[in-house]
Amino acid sequence: MKRTWKNYLAIPFLIVAASCSQPTVSSEPEAHAPTMGWNTYNTFNLDINEQLIIEQAEAMANSGLKDAGYRYINIDDGYFGGRDPETGRLLIHPVRFPNGLKGLVDHIHSLGLKAGIYSDAGTNTCGNYWGKDSLANNVGLYGHDAQDCEMFFNELGFDFIKVDYCGGTTWQNYYSIGIDEEERYRQIRQAMDETGRKDLRLSVCRWNYPGTWVREVGDSWRMSQDINCSWRSIRNIIDQSLYISAYASKGHYNDMDMLEVGRTLSQEEDMTHFGMWCILSSPLIIGCDMTTMRAETLELLTNPELIALNQDPLGLQAYVAKDCGNGTYVFVKDIETLHGKTRAIALYNSTNEPQTIGIDYSTIELGGTVKVRDLFARADVETAADNISIEVPAHGTRIYRLEATQRIERSLYEAETAYLSEYQELHDAFSVATAYYEKDAACSGGAKVVNLGRKPKNDLRWLDVYSETGGEYEVTIDILPTPDALQISEWDSNPGGYQFFLSVNDGVGNRVRLDKDSTSATITISLPAGSNVVRLYDDRYLMPGIDRMTLRKL
Repeated sequence: MKRTWKNYLAIPFLIVAASCSQPTVSSEPEAHAPTMGWNTYNTFNLDINEQLIIEQAEAMANSGLKDAGYRYINIDDGYFGGRDPETGRLLIHPVRFPNGLKGLVDHIHSLGLKAGIYSDAGTNTCGNYWGKDSLANNVGLYGHDAQDCEMFFNELGFDFIKVDYCGGTTWQNYYSIGIDEEERYRQIRQAMDETGRKDLRLSVCRWNYPGTWVREVGDSWRMSQDINCSWRSIRNIIDQSLYISAYASKGHYNDMDMLEVGRTLSQEEDMTHFGMWCILSSPLIIGCDMTTMRAETLELLTNPELIALNQDPLGLQAYVAKDCGNGTYVFVKDIETLHGKTRAIALYNSTNEPQTIGIDYSTIELGGTVKVRDLFARADVETAADNISIEVPAHGTRIYRLEATQRIERSLYEAETAYLSEYQELHDAFSVATAYYEKDAACSGGAKVVNLGRKPKNDLRWLDVYSETGGEYEVTIDILPTPDALQISEWDSNPGGYQFFLSVNDGVGNRVRLDKDSTSATITISLPAGSNVVRLYDDRYLMPGIDRMTLRKL
């Protein structure tokens, strides 16, 4: 049965309320959990108006979504009315929003919610260019950063902004302006900061992962092309998320785009969609019509155990613990306590047939007795004493909370779980000399890191190599030979060999040398107790492909 919430508040009240409400500075901590809310675009595209936003806000407040943690009502593209030709002031669409936006924002706040807005880093928005929304000419932030931010955040009281990039690319704007994404988003963040508001969130929408610089400006950032309501789109975005866990941390998240849950996907696909967005710590931004939401959709979107996984205080994104080699994966992450005895796993089946997916608990560093809870069913389940093995339907996912009596020290670190200091997905990696992740069935985890070296920052870092008590460790680095890698002229006794350096906590690097037929190298290092950073680098030469690092305590 469909549920519908209607707002009967008269528009004149909104106008009165606008005169007595001021934006407030939140006491919310900087390192927040992923944003939870709703956005106009998936369902309504540019066809938005004041009453529609009111009804959606009322639905969020009254349906149980607000109580589950959803807070942001985000107005996407379609509200623009051009700019005043004399003052440059941004105008609001006179038909869609005849009363402006101030009273609307005040009403959203009066419901205990937060309000979000949209703009573009360039001159025009995507809706202006692709949707032919002709009234919205020259409405992007370009040339108006301070003016628009003052209007959005201090005058109107918005709390969040999504900044797109159609106007930043020469082929998607009317002025053929080409801009540098890092420079532009830094400028926008600075303009936001200069408003004096300390509670603002910036969603960077540069589509694919823009680069490691984005953490310094964005609260979240898109890591894929736009989502659409199809299994192919969901699967592709998850596939792009396989090896970027190292770039998420508390307060800063990889954004897998808005949720298509509750539209036209099957229930199994909806479960995978929402569950994987939760364990991968993506922002949870609802995209369906909340006023006509089905009961099963509302139940899924308000599942407190899945939401707790997404909002976990550690802020970690799950990484691939096992690539089963047939389109199925096991993801894992710590929850509640770093290096503790409680972890979450997802058994993910991307294929069109049911698949049995399993993993030994020791592989994910758990030992002793393991208590297992199914987060979709919200029920405890029985498994084998030392492993879990489940038949997962086509396009399906099963997510579990594991609580063990013992935590085993991690000994295997796949290269694809590491942080690459110059990683980016916008530009050709070879032309800009940045390392990247590449699938390879010959690798233990199904992937490797290639194109490392040749400059100081183009390195690989395992950011959390944990030793409970500290001590000496034997470290083995497995490599994949790179045919056109270094020819070390000074190493005359072994021409065509490989080298790189390994350091702990940015200390003095140890030179690691391999002859041309080697596939691994072993050295001894000392690790202090606690979390450590192990870095592989070479300032001068191209490095071989890196498969994994294994540790053995001496």
